[in-house]
Amino acid sequence: MCGIVGYVGSRPVQPLLIGGLQRLEYRGYDSSGVAILEESGVAITRKAGRIADLEAELEGSDSVGTTGIGHTRWATHGAPNTTNAHPHRDCSQRVAVVHNGIIENWSDLKAELVEAGHEFISDTDTEVIAHLIESMSDLPLAEAVRAVMRRAEGSLALAVVRDDEPDLVVGARRGSPLVVGLGDGENFLASDIPAFLEYTRQMAVLDDDRVVSVRPDAVTITDLDGTRIEPVTREIEWDLESAEKGGFPDFMLKEIFEQPQAIRDTLRGRFESDGLVRLRELELDLESARAFSKVFVIACGTSYHAAMMAKYAIERWTRLPVEIDIASEFRYRDPVLDEKTLVIGISQSGETLDTLAAVRYARAQGGTLIAVTNVVDSAMAREADAVLYTRAGPEIGVAATKTFTTQLVAMQLLALWLAHARGSLDDAVIQNAAKAMFALPEQVETVLGQSEAIRAIADSWADRRDFFFLGRSAAYPVAMEGALKLKEIAYVRAEGYPAGEMKHGPIALIEDGVVVVGVATNSHVKGKMLSNMEEMRARNGTILLVLTEGDVEGAAVADETIFVPWAPELLSPVTAVVPLQLLAYWLATKRGMDVDKPRNLAKTVTVE
Repeated sequence: MCGIVGYVGSRPVQPLLIGGLQRLEYRGYDSSGVAILEESGVAITRKAGRIADLEAELEGSDSVGTTGIGHTRWATHGAPNTTNAHPHRDCSQRVAVVHNGIIENWSDLKAELVEAGHEFISDTDTEVIAHLIESMSDLPLAEAVRAVMRRAEGSLALAVVRDDEPDLVVGARRGSPLVVGLGDGENFLASDIPAFLEYTRQMAVLDDDRVVSVRPDAVTITDLDGTRIEPVTREIEWDLESAEKGGFPDFMLKEIFEQPQAIRDTLRGRFESDGLVRLRELELDLESARAFSKVFVIACGTSYHAAMMAKYAIERWTRLPVEIDIASEFRYRDPVLDEKTLVIGISQSGETLDTLAAVRYARAQGGTLIAVTNVVDSAMAREADAVLYTRAGPEIGVAATKTFTTQLVAMQLLALWLAHARGSLDDAVIQNAAKAMFALPEQVETVLGQSEAIRAIADSWADRRDFFFLGRSAAYPVAMEGALKLKEIAYVRAEGYPAGEMKHGPIALIEDGVVVVGVATNSHVKGKMLSNMEEMRARNGTILLVLTEGDVEGAAVADETIFVPWAPELLSPVTAVVPLQLLAYWLATKRGMDVDKPRNLAKTVTVE
């Protein structure tokens, strides 16, 4: 959620911090601020609103400081205003802190500090960190931060500066992401890679309960006891241009059009010459795969819709029973699992706290965890027994598009791999599915070629306020995702339902002016789906159908149609969801919405 940037080196830090924060805007925020170490002390500037408002506040500043930290805040404790914006300081104004996450025992810590005479200005949990560090002013800053980490409970990523150590930024991480950028005579700290990618391709990921001291010529990582940990560095394989718009008006449309390549990348190297799936990176032997008696798929939001599709694919292809769970609810229903349970956690960032907590619980019960994520070295990837990366590349837009379609493909690959391992599908069936999967990128390109036609449909519905998205079987998760996209970026009422459920209550809402979007691509229940859509038309709903090319029967039911190429039923969600992404996109832009920064949302949810 919140974005953190830190720098130590020889460059003027103010423009560097602002630039880094701008590249983290996709994470969602309501205020921003910077703290710069000057000769006179720690200079803090904060502002509610956009980073442009912070820039205006800093206009005319003659700062020459070369060490500093910056922050974009997404409110959790306290209203989104300037007072609650980060960085936060202590009573002496010598310490500045930025923080991502939630400190669960903040009220107890605050009460203790107030009793000791500390005065608080904000309503945030973060401010307690600054005062705790102030109370340990006799300790080196890194040791004080380690002490804070030992006392603080919950999720937190920190960056801290103090005026008596002017060439030092100290960071710490538990639960929320934090990465180190390694430069020449300069080093960086950030929530995500784009913040420093302009300056270096070398990075190290900070593990949980680690503290990092960042100086111009050295980076030192320790555990909470002060034992040094040798950092594992790697080179970033993508460049800054891939995190920029590339001629598109916004990131979301760019990323929708990047889906064919993202799917190709996700498929690459995951089939042998015989056409069978070989997921060597899983490092699970066939005997282990045969031993599973049950599968849980755990996720949130868009990733949950990928989990819904996975249930259809895994059950049909492997005959294993599958339960899907919204991650935030999983731990609290006392689920039954053991060492014969396969647990699949899906998270585009690999840092979603609800999903992390759920899969940790599942592992503690003895389950085997496979992480499906887009981010190498993310928290979930490091905790899993095996990882399947989606290879979508950086996704900057808050609303997931290419990460969703690559999750679908990854789960289809995983289901086919399990089916082969367990002998539940003939090799010829898997080979035919593989051939169909390799056709998906070109098929998605065909759908993208209809973007302007979908735009025309969206333009005519810009004033509609009520939408239903319906599907059956594997099309049901597609309908759910279509409804979510419209809610997220166009701010209209959109409900996703299994089409057969409409007659059990929701059909009462269908009337003139309501748009009903039906996903009726090739499937064994297409006839029933069209019957359900006839029921919507009989009640004066405006009907849009997503159909397989050549479906004259389906077109007769609809007011508007979008055709997608034929694909096997369990692969068809990949092509069917793309027109719904475009529909949501064009409706939102017609309504004048900022699709890259939808209100109240964040790219990575790192609080429960």
